[in-house]
Amino acid sequence: MPLTVDIRKTFESAERRFTLDVAFDATSQRVVLFGPSGAGKSLTLQAIAGLLRPDHGTITLHGKALFDSASGVDLKPQARKIGYLFQDYALFPHLNVRQNIGFGLQQGWFNARARHAHPQVDYWLDTLELKSVAGNHPVQLSGGQKQRVALARALVAQPQVLLLDEPFSALDSALRQRMRRELSDLQTRLDIPMVLITHDPDDVAAFGDQVVQIGDGRVRENLPFAGYARSEP
Repeated sequence: MPLTVDIRKTFESAERRFTLDVAFDATSQRVVLFGPSGAGKSLTLQAIAGLLRPDHGTITLHGKALFDSASGVDLKPQARKIGYLFQDYALFPHLNVRQNIGFGLQQGWFNARARHAHPQVDYWLDTLELKSVAGNHPVQLSGGQKQRVALARALVAQPQVLLLDEPFSALDSALRQRMRRELSDLQTRLDIPMVLITHDPDDVAAFGDQVVQIGDGRVRENLPFAGYARSEP
């Protein structure tokens, strides 16, 4: 995956000063940003997606600048062709499954009574086995179904890369293992590059073809998984 990140941003409050200063090249189809809570993983993901503007640096994907402070480039999130799966899934409670997936593809998805068909939405309903709950609202879904809806919404716009923020943290242990397998199979089938952030070593084992270890806002290690595993005590 030709993704290059080299960014810096400082956050200041009355209680704390935190500097995010990360640089890495993503060279695998599956990259894991690994580290404890508060290390800067989510901030890095938000910067790649265009949800957070760094103070300085560059972000490039497939050789195209998404952000370049020196040149004044800062593409809007919609222009970056990036799918983002939020930690809490961020589903719209007033929209049903079909409308959540299709949000942003055409006008009218905010209308809770609308039941428009769309070939891309229908494809992901079928692919992720959500057809039977297409008319349901998020409150009526299980944890695994909510994750699949959020994943479908991230993929429906055909992104160049998929970003996942702690995608299994809200699931119980048994469901977590199942969803890891499902996501792994889907990523292999679609062959879409992905960057996943986690503090769970089991996620690293499942998806860490390349592991970027982050601590205190900085990259501590950037290794293929085999090298990372060997470096652990």
